Amino acid sequence: MEESTTKEKILKSVRNALINKTDNPFKNTDFTTRVFNPQEEGPDVEFALKFNEGGGTFIYCDNEKNFTDNLKTLMVQKGWEQVASSNPALNNLLSTAGIDARPPESKLGFEVSITGCDFLISRFGSILVSSKVAERNLFVGANTHLIVAKSSQVKSEIKEALSALKIKYSGSLPSQITMITGAENTTSFTRSLPAGAIGSKNLFVFMIDDA
Repeated sequence: MEESTTKEKILKSVRNALINKTDNPFKNTDFTTRVFNPQEEGPDVEFALKFNEGGGTFIYCDNEKNFTDNLKTLMVQKGWEQVASSNPALNNLLSTAGIDARPPESKLGFEVSITGCDFLISRFGSILVSSKVAERNLFVGANTHLIVAKSSQVKSEIKEALSALKIKYSGSLPSQITMITGAENTTSFTRSLPAGAIGSKNLFVFMIDDA
């Protein structure tokens, strides 16, 4: 009975607030001035700086050949024998370069995945990826997530990236849109850092210059 009474009190307060509207106390609020300071560098440079600040590793590539060479070097350094990928075009590019890329055998728990993305957002060093580009398990289920992008995919702000996404998919947005900002570093109540709780522990972005 107490719960019902409390609920009724809340609903009554909401109804009264809707009926007895008050004047806007913030009539002089400025909605035209920028919320954020202007970015000092170009969007691609700003992205690299913010992405690295968030715990990611940014790797610039002159072209696709430079990208596959950099990836092979990284794989040797890390001891990776293969990468999980469900993108046929990307798999073909990697296989041609002698890199073992194949669809993941399981939904979770594989070492390293590689995907494309929709856009990069320089303001926060974020990656915008949708279900049209990559399956969710590829950037959640892997210990290390590698992202391949082109310099033309960099957008300055989230609003700009979302507008471009609407144009890219002709107004029919994908069922899932995810923004990844930094490597997973969720802190538990015990103040430990459980790797992979809500994303990959390690993030790499290979940016291919297509200017």
